[in-house]
Amino acid sequence: MGYYLIALFVIILDQFTKWTVVRNMEIGESIKIIDHFFYLTSHRNKGAAWGMLEGQMWLFYIITLIVVSGIIYYMQTQAKGKPLFQVSLAFILGGAVGNFIDRLFRKEVVDFLDTYIFGYDFPIFNIADSALTIGVILLFIQMFKEERKEKVSEHGKS
Repeated sequence: MGYYLIALFVIILDQFTKWTVVRNMEIGESIKIIDHFFYLTSHRNKGAAWGMLEGQMWLFYIITLIVVSGIIYYMQTQAKGKPLFQVSLAFILGGAVGNFIDRLFRKEVVDFLDTYIFGYDFPIFNIADSALTIGVILLFIQMFKEERKEKVSEHGKS
Protein backbone atom coordinates (compact mmCIF):
# COMPACT_ATOMS: atom_id res chain seq x y z
CA MET A 1 0.00 0.00 0.00
CA GLY A 2 2.89 2.35 0.80
CA TYR A 3 4.06 2.35 -2.80
CA TYR A 4 0.70 3.66 -3.94
CA LEU A 5 1.38 6.66 -1.68
CA ILE A 6 4.47 7.42 -3.79
CA ALA A 7 2.25 7.40 -6.89
CA LEU A 8 -0.30 9.61 -5.13
CA PHE A 9 2.44 12.07 -4.09
CA VAL A 10 3.67 12.26 -7.71
CA ILE A 11 0.11 12.88 -8.95
CA ILE A 12 -0.56 15.61 -6.37
CA LEU A 13 2.80 17.34 -6.98
CA ASP A 14 2.31 17.10 -10.75
CA GLN A 15 -1.22 18.50 -10.69
CA PHE A 16 -0.35 21.26 -8.20
CA THR A 17 2.61 22.47 -10.28
CA LYS A 18 0.55 22.38 -13.48
CA TRP A 19 -2.31 24.25 -11.81
CA THR A 20 0.18 26.88 -10.59
CA VAL A 21 1.60 27.34 -14.09
CA VAL A 22 -1.84 27.56 -15.73
CA ARG A 23 -3.03 30.04 -13.11
CA ASN A 24 0.02 32.29 -13.05
CA MET A 25 1.68 32.18 -16.48
CA GLU A 26 0.62 32.95 -20.03
CA ILE A 27 1.34 30.27 -22.66
CA GLY A 28 4.84 30.92 -23.97
CA GLU A 29 5.85 32.97 -20.93
CA SER A 30 9.26 32.00 -19.57
CA ILE A 31 10.94 32.64 -16.22
CA LYS A 32 14.72 32.29 -16.01
CA ILE A 33 15.85 30.14 -13.07
CA ILE A 34 19.44 29.41 -14.18
CA ASP A 35 20.54 31.35 -17.26
CA HIS A 36 21.28 29.16 -20.31
CA PHE A 37 20.27 26.03 -18.37
CA PHE A 38 16.86 26.00 -16.65
CA TYR A 39 13.65 27.98 -17.19
CA LEU A 40 10.00 27.66 -16.29
CA THR A 41 8.17 28.02 -19.61
CA SER A 42 4.41 27.65 -19.93
CA HIS A 43 3.73 25.25 -22.78
CA ARG A 44 0.89 22.93 -23.85
CA ASN A 45 1.19 19.59 -25.60
CA LYS A 46 -1.74 17.92 -27.35
CA GLY A 47 0.31 14.82 -28.21
CA ALA A 48 2.77 12.44 -26.61
CA ALA A 49 6.48 13.05 -26.05
CA TRP A 50 7.82 15.76 -28.36
CA GLY A 51 4.27 16.38 -29.63
CA MET A 52 4.00 13.03 -31.43
CA LEU A 53 0.50 11.79 -32.30
CA GLU A 54 -1.04 15.19 -31.69
CA GLY A 55 -4.81 15.12 -31.42
CA GLN A 56 -5.07 11.35 -30.83
CA MET A 57 -6.60 11.64 -27.34
CA TRP A 58 -8.66 8.44 -27.67
CA LEU A 59 -5.41 6.52 -28.28
CA PHE A 60 -3.81 8.02 -25.15
CA TYR A 61 -6.87 7.13 -23.08
CA ILE A 62 -6.75 3.50 -24.18
CA ILE A 63 -2.97 3.17 -23.81
CA THR A 64 -2.99 4.80 -20.37
CA LEU A 65 -5.79 2.55 -19.09
CA ILE A 66 -3.89 -0.53 -20.31
CA VAL A 67 -0.60 0.70 -18.81
CA VAL A 68 -2.19 1.60 -15.46
CA SER A 69 -3.93 -1.79 -15.29
CA GLY A 70 -0.66 -3.55 -16.08
CA ILE A 71 1.25 -1.57 -13.47
CA ILE A 72 -1.30 -2.32 -10.76
CA TYR A 73 -1.25 -6.01 -11.73
CA TYR A 74 2.56 -6.12 -11.55
CA MET A 75 2.60 -4.20 -8.25
CA GLN A 76 0.21 -6.77 -6.76
CA THR A 77 1.90 -9.87 -8.17
CA GLN A 78 5.44 -9.65 -9.59
CA ALA A 79 6.80 -6.74 -7.52
CA LYS A 80 5.88 -8.10 -4.07
CA GLY A 81 8.97 -8.20 -1.87
CA LYS A 82 11.02 -6.22 -4.43
CA PRO A 83 11.17 -2.64 -3.14
CA LEU A 84 13.06 -1.19 -6.12
CA PHE A 85 10.57 -2.78 -8.52
CA GLN A 86 7.67 -1.39 -6.51
CA VAL A 87 9.16 2.12 -6.34
CA SER A 88 9.83 2.11 -10.10
CA LEU A 89 6.25 1.06 -10.82
CA ALA A 90 4.92 3.67 -8.36
CA PHE A 91 6.77 6.45 -10.22
CA ILE A 92 5.52 5.16 -13.57
CA LEU A 93 1.97 4.90 -12.23
CA GLY A 94 2.05 8.43 -10.79
CA GLY A 95 3.45 9.87 -14.01
CA ALA A 96 0.97 8.06 -16.23
CA VAL A 97 -2.01 9.12 -14.13
CA GLY A 98 -0.73 12.72 -13.85
CA ASN A 99 -0.63 13.20 -17.61
CA PHE A 100 -3.87 11.22 -18.03
CA ILE A 101 -5.67 13.71 -15.78
CA ASP A 102 -4.49 16.55 -18.03
CA ARG A 103 -5.60 14.78 -21.19
CA LEU A 104 -8.95 13.91 -19.69
CA PHE A 105 -9.83 17.34 -18.24
CA ARG A 106 -7.75 19.81 -20.28
CA LYS A 107 -7.50 17.89 -23.58
CA GLU A 108 -3.78 18.78 -23.50
CA VAL A 109 -0.80 18.29 -21.19
CA VAL A 110 0.69 21.24 -19.32
CA ASP A 111 4.49 21.33 -19.63
CA PHE A 112 6.77 23.88 -17.98
CA LEU A 113 10.24 22.49 -17.15
CA ASP A 114 12.52 23.87 -19.84
CA THR A 115 16.18 22.85 -19.89
CA TYR A 116 19.18 23.52 -22.08
CA ILE A 117 21.65 20.67 -21.75
CA PHE A 118 25.05 21.32 -23.36
CA GLY A 119 23.38 23.97 -25.51
CA TYR A 120 20.54 21.64 -26.62
CA ASP A 121 17.05 23.01 -25.98
CA PHE A 122 15.46 19.87 -24.57
CA PRO A 123 11.68 19.54 -25.12
CA ILE A 124 9.66 21.14 -22.32
CA PHE A 125 8.32 18.59 -19.82
CA ASN A 126 6.56 18.31 -16.45
CA ILE A 127 6.68 16.45 -13.12
CA ALA A 128 4.71 13.48 -14.52
CA ASP A 129 7.21 13.12 -17.38
CA SER A 130 10.06 13.28 -14.86
CA ALA A 131 8.42 10.59 -12.74
CA LEU A 132 7.96 8.37 -15.79
CA THR A 133 11.63 8.78 -16.69
CA ILE A 134 12.80 8.07 -13.13
CA GLY A 135 10.49 5.04 -12.97
CA VAL A 136 11.82 3.60 -16.23
CA ILE A 137 15.45 4.13 -15.13
CA LEU A 138 14.73 2.37 -11.81
CA LEU A 139 12.96 -0.41 -13.71
CA PHE A 140 16.06 -0.95 -15.87
CA ILE A 141 18.23 -1.05 -12.73
CA GLN A 142 15.85 -3.63 -11.23
CA MET A 143 15.97 -5.74 -14.39
CA PHE A 144 19.77 -5.52 -14.46
CA LYS A 145 19.96 -6.58 -10.80
CA GLU A 146 17.66 -9.57 -11.40
CA GLU A 147 19.60 -10.64 -14.49
CA ARG A 148 22.85 -10.44 -12.55
CA LYS A 149 21.34 -12.40 -9.68
CA GLU A 150 20.21 -15.13 -12.10
CA LYS A 151 23.69 -15.36 -13.63
CA VAL A 152 25.28 -15.66 -10.20
CA SER A 153 22.86 -18.42 -9.19
CA GLU A 154 23.46 -20.24 -12.52
CA HIS A 155 27.21 -20.07 -11.91
CA GLY A 156 26.69 -21.53 -8.48
CA LYS A 157 24.80 -24.51 -9.93
CA SER A 158 27.51 -25.48 -12.41
